[in-house]
Amino acid sequence: MLTDSNEGSNAKLWSTRPKDMSIDLNEMRKGTELLKRGFAKMQEGGVIMDVVTPEQAHIAEDAGAASVMALERVPADIRADGGVARMSHPDLINGIIETTSIPVMAKARIGHDEEARVLEALGVDMVDESEVLTPADPFYHIAKNEFTIPFVCGCTNLGEAVRRIMEGAAMIRTKGEAGTGNVVAAVQHARLVASEIELIQRATDAEFETIARTISDGFRRLEKASEHALTVENTPFGSMAANHDSIVEILGEVRGMGRLPVVTFSAGGIATPADAALLMRHNMDGVFVGSGIFKSENPTTTAEAIVMATHHYNNPEKIAEASAMMAGRPMDGLEIETLDVRMDQRGW
Repeated sequence: MLTDSNEGSNAKLWSTRPKDMSIDLNEMRKGTELLKRGFAKMQEGGVIMDVVTPEQAHIAEDAGAASVMALERVPADIRADGGVARMSHPDLINGIIETTSIPVMAKARIGHDEEARVLEALGVDMVDESEVLTPADPFYHIAKNEFTIPFVCGCTNLGEAVRRIMEGAAMIRTKGEAGTGNVVAAVQHARLVASEIELIQRATDAEFETIARTISDGFRRLEKASEHALTVENTPFGSMAANHDSIVEILGEVRGMGRLPVVTFSAGGIATPADAALLMRHNMDGVFVGSGIFKSENPTTTAEAIVMATHHYNNPEKIAEASAMMAGRPMDGLEIETLDVRMDQRGW
């Protein structure tokens, strides 16, 4: 993760900063993997904002967003409206692509390869295989290695993150709970991933293999759905044996680096400058902000304030300044315990 070059101290609240992540040409498993991860690394240290109109894209760009996420409704509205949430209309995505000079991402449903192919054809810069939309496949995510476009995927724990990376994700975001303005789930997922990374670092060889096998078994959901003695031998990503070998390889990278081997952002519930700084100090490489900006009373100042706090997360005075910049109230929040739908539980 980027250090805050504007501050004199890089002390952490809870942990020592893991080793810096670098891209090694000799370790890329696929020819396009370098390009995919390279694009993700360009987002490092920044804020990615959900936008639903060209006007909102302008606000995001002017505020200093690293990228925008084009979608028809922010997560808070998707949650409130209910029903099936799908990929955004191509006209909306094209309108945002044409109006901004920063990268544009868009969401596809979990396991919906064809939505991802449409987004790739439209020319978006990255696909978010997102739990905010209604999942299309109850067993498997998209085989991301089959695409030339990079993907970002969500996780709540180390196992989910490693499976997504094995499938070809170039970037990971901890899920949080989208559309709530409540940061507690984002903190939970950041802490859990960090703790499980520490676990893999101190594991014996036998414990390491047990953890790897548990993660690999996440691809066996189809077996549990069958009333027969079904054994999964092949998946959209390759054979179970090959998948396991890849998972062992990725876990080895995690053990050596002390972090995930791809850029890792936080998402879901970030609504204030202090929220953004909090997740950055949990060793995140940046933040996604969905409903928190355009559901606030003054989106322009909220966007500027969250970007400032993300860039200066180690400086309480700067975070206080950013907080004072907000003209009006942040978005109204929801208690996690009262939710009818837990989006963070989508994905496997």
